Amino acid sequence: MRLRKKPWARPELEACNFFIINPSENKGKWRESFNNDNPIYLELGCGKGTFIAVHGSENKDINYIAIDIKDEVLVLAKRNIEKAYKEKDQEVNNLKLMAQEIGLIEDVFSKDDIVSRIYINFCNPWPKERHKKRRLTFTKQLEKYKTFLTENGEIYFKTDDDNLFEESLEYFKEAGLNIEYITYDLHNSDVKGNVRTEHENMFSEQGIKIKFLIARK
Repeated sequence: MRLRKKPWARPELEACNFFIINPSENKGKWRESFNNDNPIYLELGCGKGTFIAVHGSENKDINYIAIDIKDEVLVLAKRNIEKAYKEKDQEVNNLKLMAQEIGLIEDVFSKDDIVSRIYINFCNPWPKERHKKRRLTFTKQLEKYKTFLTENGEIYFKTDDDNLFEESLEYFKEAGLNIEYITYDLHNSDVKGNVRTEHENMFSEQGIKIKFLIARK
């Protein structure tokens, strides 16, 4: 579903103290932006922020960065994050939100930005052959993530799409990432602490099984 343009979205985001207006200025110094040495976890394609809001508010000893491209989506993520933290009477001080084309992730992260974990949840499957290189799990993209993913760093990947999942298994192998855990039915697996996204609930209600893996550098 295409969201309508919301002219008020960008001003609301720019008034938010955890929204990064010019993320490229933090390239190479994301840890400094948090003013601590806690590990950094990154969500690529955060959507409306349900997933990152829960993780961030429940794990204050971890720094989170959430990325999406459209202001109209990010402003909803911003509100969901604020709501989750407010319910716990917490300040949003371990989470950053930013607008960025993930295909150009190298514009905002460098080898000096040590990320311990990357989440990729229900990304666009780009099913047509000529579009597959746009996938967030495509080999070339994974190689980019490896430049700032710490040794033994993890990538958590969830999807409803069978074809994307199967082809992504090959992408991870091609990129030299070890697949340490895999399930074709996440909700009936032994995985603990899974935070369901809006898309995850929608697909699950339709009877579609959720595929999940953990890959390690």
